[in-house]
Amino acid sequence: MKTRINLFPKTCRARKQTLSVVKRLALWGVASLWFSVAVSLNAATPEFTLEIKNHLFYPAEIVVPANLKVRLRVINQDDTPEEFESYELNREKVIMGNSQTIIFIGPLAPGEYPFFGEFNVSTAQGKVIAK
Repeated sequence: MKTRINLFPKTCRARKQTLSVVKRLALWGVASLWFSVAVSLNAATPEFTLEIKNHLFYPAEIVVPANLKVRLRVINQDDTPEEFESYELNREKVIMGNSQTIIFIGPLAPGEYPFFGEFNVSTAQGKVIAK
């Protein structure tokens, strides 16, 4: 009759499970720390609102702090989509009708940065002024 040798006695299995729990807790701790840092960085980012109405940007000029990353909330109140585009800001984003989006810009050197609506170039014009 063969004797069966148990390679993982109960004490080893318990130790293995304990290590697994410790690894999970460590991973959870690192993930929560990363998330809290990301949230605090986002909370510190100033936000500016830009609205699209009747194929026009309101306000047409937005003054933002220079050398600082900012969050630009673009709200399209038209029924049709519009594309926020700026070569100087290196941004291009389509905003569907009656919806909104967030566009991060900067940090910008002091100066003026024009933007326009790709679908209504003749009317949808504006600029970001970094001071």
